[in-house]
Amino acid sequence: MEYISTRGKVAPIGFIDAILMGLANDGGLLVPNHIPQLSADTLQSWSKLSYSELALEIFSLYVNNEIPRNELKQLVDESYATFRDEAVTPVKRLSDDTYVLELFHGPTFAFKDIALQFLGNLYAYVSRKTNSIIHILGATSGDTGASAIEGVRGKEGIRICILHPHQKVSQVQELQMTTVNDANVLNLSVEGTFDDCQRIIKELFADVEFKHRYHLRAINSINIARILAQTVYYFYAYFQLPQEQQAAKVNFSVPTGNFGDIFAGYLAQKMGLPIHKLILATNENNILERFVQEGVYQPGEFRGTYSPSMDIQVASNFERYLFYLYGEDAAAVNAIMEQFKAEGRVVIPADKLQAVQADFAAYGVKNEECLDTISAYHAKYEYLLDPHTACGVAAADKLAAPGEVTVSLSTAHPAKFDESIRLRGIAQTYPEQIQALFDKPQFQKVVGGSNDAIKDELVKFF
Repeated sequence: MEYISTRGKVAPIGFIDAILMGLANDGGLLVPNHIPQLSADTLQSWSKLSYSELALEIFSLYVNNEIPRNELKQLVDESYATFRDEAVTPVKRLSDDTYVLELFHGPTFAFKDIALQFLGNLYAYVSRKTNSIIHILGATSGDTGASAIEGVRGKEGIRICILHPHQKVSQVQELQMTTVNDANVLNLSVEGTFDDCQRIIKELFADVEFKHRYHLRAINSINIARILAQTVYYFYAYFQLPQEQQAAKVNFSVPTGNFGDIFAGYLAQKMGLPIHKLILATNENNILERFVQEGVYQPGEFRGTYSPSMDIQVASNFERYLFYLYGEDAAAVNAIMEQFKAEGRVVIPADKLQAVQADFAAYGVKNEECLDTISAYHAKYEYLLDPHTACGVAAADKLAAPGEVTVSLSTAHPAKFDESIRLRGIAQTYPEQIQALFDKPQFQKVVGGSNDAIKDELVKFF
């Protein structure tokens, strides 16, 4: 197993080098040079494994023995020992055809913990083994920042700087990041949107000289380790369904803004997991819905919503999907991304649109529809959805056909978005760990949304 760039201008590299490179040096994204194919017998043998055991088997396919199996097992076990539920990602049944995959039982109550607990431990492992410095630079629309900080805070040989859009994340999300006062953590509150933060990150990583001089490493979903870690819970969720449900057509509905979480599902499907339909749920920032329905990828006007972690117009993992859509033709992907950079839009031909629509169904959830879904499911099932999960559930309600079973990914604990939930008169009790945040001082710096402003802060910090 080696890793190659979607733009084809980087020589194949191994797993650890891929993790350290993050964004490919040619500006593309790293992908495995082949997707492992799983037999029905393998899936059957995996179906009784614990979450950690399953994660070990899947990671082993991609690590290529660069990390000895006993050491990889230790990394995996340490990463998932921090979760509050023994199942790590339990599946809850709401009705015969509706299930919720709870991905929020990690330290920061968000699905990002599943990948970032592992990636944080992986970076610490590499730093120890190679006696190297690791400076992590990331951007967040809300949840990645807290999960990334929690994954590496206090770890020797690692420093982390997280950018978040100033006053455009929820109160709890901001507190989870900015109440951390470890010396190896820097929070920058950027004047602008998450897309501005993400653009700065990609441009700084594309500045290869700056990237190498300051030992910059990626923790955003541009890092292939994030995607690989997220494939695990698709398999695990499928195996948790009752036997008769597994025999039905099983859909996964995925609230997504950056295309990382649903791309992990696409990868799991390509590996051989029998997913019937991947339902792509967006909010009113619906560039991905428009792409699936019309074949046009073009950012629209930014809209603030009740599901702020999906308030994204430019999806950083979209390029990985383009690579497979165009038959792993790196030259074609390179031309498309150059066109997007020059013109701000991509239009795919009819045959490619047909292929996209075979891979995904998509639905953009309106603001009030999101809150209506929270109210309806709370009243009918006494189950409280966070606004992002509500988008996934609403999309499933629209797009799943009778007789199909749908697993909706629950990406965050509802306590992280109480401002939205209170609008429907629903009261909730905060988990103790979240309640404690409100009494802590905050540590962050507000900065302008330019590359130079961020560079200045990084040079001082690193």
